[in-house]
Amino acid sequence: MFVTLAAVLALIGAVAATYHFAMRPVTLRIAVGPANSDDVKVVQTLSQAFIQARGQVRLRPMQTDGAKASAQALADGKADLAIIRGDLDVPKNAQAVATLRKNVAVLWVPPAAKLKGKKAVPGITKIVQLSGQRIGVVGRTEANVNLLKVILRQYGVDPGKVEIVQFPAHEAAEAIRKQTANAYLAVGPVNSKITADAIAASMRDGGVPTFLAIDSAGAIAQNHPVYEASEIPAGSFGGTPARLEEEVKTIGFAHHIVARKSLEESTVAAFTRQLFAIRQTLKTDFPLAAQIETPDTDKDAVLPAHPGAAAYVDGEEKTFLDRYSDFIWFGLMGLSIMGSAGAWFAGYLKKDERHNNSTLRERLLDMIAAARRCDSIEELDRMQMEADDILRDTLRCFEHGAIEEGSLTAFNIALDQFHNAVADRKAVLMSMPQSLQRTGAQFRATGTL
Repeated sequence: MFVTLAAVLALIGAVAATYHFAMRPVTLRIAVGPANSDDVKVVQTLSQAFIQARGQVRLRPMQTDGAKASAQALADGKADLAIIRGDLDVPKNAQAVATLRKNVAVLWVPPAAKLKGKKAVPGITKIVQLSGQRIGVVGRTEANVNLLKVILRQYGVDPGKVEIVQFPAHEAAEAIRKQTANAYLAVGPVNSKITADAIAASMRDGGVPTFLAIDSAGAIAQNHPVYEASEIPAGSFGGTPARLEEEVKTIGFAHHIVARKSLEESTVAAFTRQLFAIRQTLKTDFPLAAQIETPDTDKDAVLPAHPGAAAYVDGEEKTFLDRYSDFIWFGLMGLSIMGSAGAWFAGYLKKDERHNNSTLRERLLDMIAAARRCDSIEELDRMQMEADDILRDTLRCFEHGAIEEGSLTAFNIALDQFHNAVADRKAVLMSMPQSLQRTGAQFRATGTL
């Protein structure tokens, strides 16, 4: 009973420990940058929301110099999650968890009236006319320049014949006001404030910029799967004179939240579940959160989804019992096997004790017959003392578990018979004369009776 109780308590303790281990909050390091970017603001907001929601997953932001540095932090194992650009080299150990936002390329030419003291280019309405021109790129990242070169090559424009200048996003408006380029490229979400401010800075004296459509976006996407054909919807950049009246075709790509491939499936599933639950509550006060989308779970996706995120999206997320039922089952089997092995081993160790007690029980049965023939009260007393020793040994064996209750019952019957035999024989001997007792003892000693 005590062994069974101990086994049950051990099993309950193991299940409780497993549940506590599985349900304890997990802190994930997420690499994001650069400083003061929208990505950093989104991650900081999510981190605070996760703490307030007391979820299973917590976030610890790791600020980097940009998406490329964040990807390298993930590749080096310094981060568990990272915010990366889809058009950059994705680490081999990265798998998609969510799409943070979709970005589009906005390519425009400022009004001709803006080019004071410079050669006017009023005829630039197509990308093929950018050859020999100076193009300003908003942002210091090399990825934006690479995107511009991809677009130019698609239209047969040699990037080597185009002068490209870059300036930080926070200096974009001032640089554009100085008319440092003939055309500009900005990359970001539709209606990005940085892009809208850059476009507004290129407008003076009522002039309206010319947006260059990327009609070959589909062909670019076929040649470069990291990109996708997109469009800038009509009404974008509202609130400025540059508000689009018609949609403009362009090229786009995604910013992803990725996780290390080695990160546990259950942890990523919990993070994904919390992410989309929080998104619903944050999108009113923080519109950027509304742009978060589920990852592409197709097997042929450019950036494969992490199994944990795919399980959440496909509704196949495993519960606690699903994840640990095998461990619980094998634990029960292990306890059963250990119990059986322990019982066998204990029985093996006590086999000599059982054999010795069996020999003593046979001796007690022989003493019953001897007591019925005994002619000496002294001999009966000696056998009585021997029976007491056998009783003591039998009780000790029962306490040690060497014999079972049935064997003890059989021994009690034999002991009662022995006591009866001794009592009956003593009564007979005490009723006989002493001389007759001695004569009977002599006859028995010589074997003539």
